[in-house]
Amino acid sequence: MPVSAAYRPDPVFMRLGPEFADPVAPADFPETRLRFRNDRAAATVGLEGLTDAEWLDHFARFRPLPDNQPGPLAMRYHGHQFRSYNPDLGDGRGFLFAQLREQGTNRLLDLATKGSGQTPWSRAGDGRLTLKGGMREILAAAMLEALGVPTSRAFSLVETGEDLVRGDEPSPTRSAVLTRLSHSHIRFGTFQRQTYLERPDNITILVDQAVETYFPAVADQPDRPRVLLEQVVAASARLLARWMAAGFVHGVLNTDNMVVTGESFDYGPWRFLPKNDPNFTAAYFDHSGLYSFGRQPEAVFWNLQQLAACLAQVGEDAGLIAALNGFSDLYRDALRAAMLDRLGLKPRSAEEDIALVQAAFTALAVGGREGGESLRWEPFFFDWFGGEASEARALAGPRAGLYAQEPFLDFRRALAKFEPDRPERLGSPVFGRPEPEEMLIDEVEALWAPIAEADDWEPLHAKLRRIEAARVAYALGD
Repeated sequence: MPVSAAYRPDPVFMRLGPEFADPVAPADFPETRLRFRNDRAAATVGLEGLTDAEWLDHFARFRPLPDNQPGPLAMRYHGHQFRSYNPDLGDGRGFLFAQLREQGTNRLLDLATKGSGQTPWSRAGDGRLTLKGGMREILAAAMLEALGVPTSRAFSLVETGEDLVRGDEPSPTRSAVLTRLSHSHIRFGTFQRQTYLERPDNITILVDQAVETYFPAVADQPDRPRVLLEQVVAASARLLARWMAAGFVHGVLNTDNMVVTGESFDYGPWRFLPKNDPNFTAAYFDHSGLYSFGRQPEAVFWNLQQLAACLAQVGEDAGLIAALNGFSDLYRDALRAAMLDRLGLKPRSAEEDIALVQAAFTALAVGGREGGESLRWEPFFFDWFGGEASEARALAGPRAGLYAQEPFLDFRRALAKFEPDRPERLGSPVFGRPEPEEMLIDEVEALWAPIAEADDWEPLHAKLRRIEAARVAYALGD
């Protein structure tokens, strides 16, 4: 394998030992057809020079990368699923394959899989992933990254030549193995497992590794359980704010689907809002709306409370409670920043920023009711990106009639006080189009249809090219 100077292996997780993961073997797939490789992500970890044959060797057959983990590790964890505790979880159809340092940032990144075969935690499942599920994860990750959400990146998708039977889609259906590149896979549920097993010694080991690996700037502070929770609360508040500003509904905000670094990952029944609706749910099986769009703040905070309960086994209650109590203010500030970012504006005073954010949400809510499907979530931010600098564009576009009505006039009055942030971004050809890139469920189905019917991948790849153009144009987030 051609090793780039940017390739820097650092298999940290395996040093935790056998209490935290099980060595496993990947499935032996009958076919390996490369359907997607993320060369932009690969360049950040020195793997962009792989030929397609080498790529398949590592990300379909899972031959170990040089000087990295000697083999895959299925991570052990528990979790609350829809608020019910499940001690029978763990990596049931995936594993941690490798860990590397990111070029430029020195962040530790994981290469982990989905659909790579059975493990001790498969619970009678086949350990496989549908090709459609892999395609959906590629789309979710690409769109979230474009909108400035901290997210895993789909790294590779390989079709594997097996027919799978699933109860929630037409079967038999095609199979695939996905590899994602993420900042961490240490879940809240990783701590919950050690609490369940009454192993405070292992909780301390996890705390030390998480702080030293992911938050080295505060590693010298005393009371590491408190320090870790403070960092996780802040990162989770920022993630939540970015979800809400993006109009994203994760769908399954269980404690095993949240990681300590505050990064969105593992996309199942996700949805983006068609229009503002706090009761909108992503999962067809979420009958009570527990994880609806408007209840995501409650769900994230509840999950943080479960993590705090684990850390209370090794830390002082007062510090942990104080860390949890900071969530509300951190989320409010993060949402304000995320909304200004999405609108392409420079902040002013806290009072003026909050007033603008409230006016934006009011406009989205009332406009959604009055305009029906004519005011969708994403076009609102697209039309007004840059504030008054886009007013002529917004008022000449397909939603001009709505923007002449109340409460859009209130929103526009608040907007007039703000300066655009990096107004040169409006020179992108992306803003010369009448509509933004969206990711509504009907389009996802439309992108799948030519793959299912004629093995035609060009509509998907064309969509990904447009999303990438939007990502460059918006240049949101850090």
